[in-house]
Order: sequence, then structure tokens, then C-alpha cells
Amino acid sequence: MKPDSSFYRIQSNEHFIINQIKQEEYKGNKDNISRTKTYQRYFLKNPEIAWAFLASMVSRNTGWNMGDLYGEVIPDLLDEETRKRLFLTLEKANWIIFKDAFPQLLIYQYSKMIGRPLFHLLEHFYVSSFMQYEWQLFWEMGDRKRLLYALIVNEQYVIQQPVILHPSYKYKIFHSAFFILHELLHFNCVIFPTTNGELYGESVVQFKKVWKRIDLGKRLSSILFDDDLYPRFLHFAINTEPTGSRYDYERYGYEKRKRKNPFIRTVLPIIEHHNRQVGDWSLNHQPKPGWEKAPCTISPVALTNWFYQKDEQLELYHLAKQLLSKR
Repeated sequence: MKPDSSFYRIQSNEHFIINQIKQEEYKGNKDNISRTKTYQRYFLKNPEIAWAFLASMVSRNTGWNMGDLYGEVIPDLLDEETRKRLFLTLEKANWIIFKDAFPQLLIYQYSKMIGRPLFHLLEHFYVSSFMQYEWQLFWEMGDRKRLLYALIVNEQYVIQQPVILHPSYKYKIFHSAFFILHELLHFNCVIFPTTNGELYGESVVQFKKVWKRIDLGKRLSSILFDDDLYPRFLHFAINTEPTGSRYDYERYGYEKRKRKNPFIRTVLPIIEHHNRQVGDWSLNHQPKPGWEKAPCTISPVALTNWFYQKDEQLELYHLAKQLLSKR
């Protein structure tokens, strides 16, 4: 018995969808700015997918970290080769996450448009079996928070082997004196700004451990979607074009600051990544029991003064190094 014409039409539509997703993923994954904006546009169209807004705001932070490498302070503290390695590490991790996550988001969006689940297409994009199950469950049950946490878990496992544990990054970056010092002094921080100058967020500690990063992601999500703060963060995002310069948020501060970091598209190249497929992490690893539960958190506290004090400490260290080098 031959399949009827509707079978071929469906198959043809699915090939079209796969090709469209590949094109949209490639376009959105050009650089940090394109990723930040693409995640945000998606969230505004699909506000039930909270992870997309979290990813956009974390991507803004990645851009600011990239800009720091070419600002007024860090170039005097780190040689060019080290700064290049740090940039490539940030770029690689975020490129991999986008390449894995954005097709998932688009398949869900197409499923909504068509009115039936298309999650069998996830295997065409080498998405983990863990997420294939979670998307189907979300379609049936609609548990937004579980999906948010599932995506946080998945993306941290996705980068663990090719970035965090890769010898090139593991020893030259994550075991470097600069990285360890930054963790000890809590200079590494993910912040969520507001247009009234206040900053909220969390310090990044023990970044090499996948469960520390997952816990951080969950805590950040609880801050970002806090009932009182979420409208302020969204207002900042909608009204502030991402540039990779910390001036994006410093211009809203109590003390108006001059721009110290460049717009990253003026100093950083587009990187052509090797398209190696990441294996299915969930075949060899199981998330910790309770991963779907909310983190133990306290009410978000503004980090504004603390963060700028850390910034001043780094500038003082920079000044001291300059004075010593002149002797």
C-alpha cells in the first residue's frame, strides 16, 4: 500500500523545517552580539521559554567579559596570547551552547505553528536523549520551570567535555593563575542590570564543576524571574542594545562613567568554528537527583556597591602594577 500524498507533503515540510533551522542557527551564531539578540527576540515571541531570556542575559555578560579583555585595564595585566585564549574559550563555549540549544527552541516554535510536536526532528541536530524526553514532556504537561532547569542542566553538560575538560582549555585557562585568582577574589560575576543603575547577580565559583555551574544557572534564573525584578531586567534588555562594552549598564549608574571598554565588534573577529558534533552526554551521565527542584536561595540583594568596589580593586591593582613597572 502506497502512502497517500499527505505523507509526502509532511515529509517535504519536515525537510524544509530542518533546512530553515540550520540557516537560522548559522545566522544567529555568528558572534556574541548575534547570539544575545537572537535569544532575546526568541523569548519575546515565546515568553513561556524562560531559558531563552536567561541565555540572552548571560550572553550579555559574556560580551562584557570579552570587552574587558580589550579595555583599559586587562591588557596591562595579561599578555596578548593569554587574552586571545580567554576570548576563544568564551567564544567556543557559547558557540557550542547556541548550536545545541537554538535548534531545540526553533523546533518547539515550529511545533506551535503546526499544532503538533516535531521533537523527533531533534535527533537531526544531535540533541541529547535527555532533552528529547524533556521537550516531549513539556509539550504534554507544560511545566515551564522544569523545562528551564532541564535546559540549564543540558547546556552545562554539553560544554563539559569539549571545553571545560578539553586539554587546551583545561590547563591553559581553567588552571591558570589568573583564572584561579579571579575565582578566589570573586571578580567573576554574572550581573543583571536595571535602567535605574542597580545590579543584581551572583559570583561565579568553582566554574570547572558541572554541578556548580548548574546550581549557578538555577540561582540566576530565580533572580532574573523574581516577581519584582523581572520587569526591570526586561526593560533594560529591551531598551539597551548589546555592544559588549560595560558602558551598556554603566551609563545608567549613579556615578556617570566614561566608556573604558570597546564595542566588541570593533576589536574582535568573527571566528569560524570546526563543526564537530558533540556526543550525547546523557548516555554516560545522569543528572543529580533533584535537578528539577528549585535552588535554595535567599531574596535577591543588589550587588551594585559590591560590584563597583571589586572593579575599583582591580583598577588599583592595575595602577600599582604600572607604578612598579616604572621603577
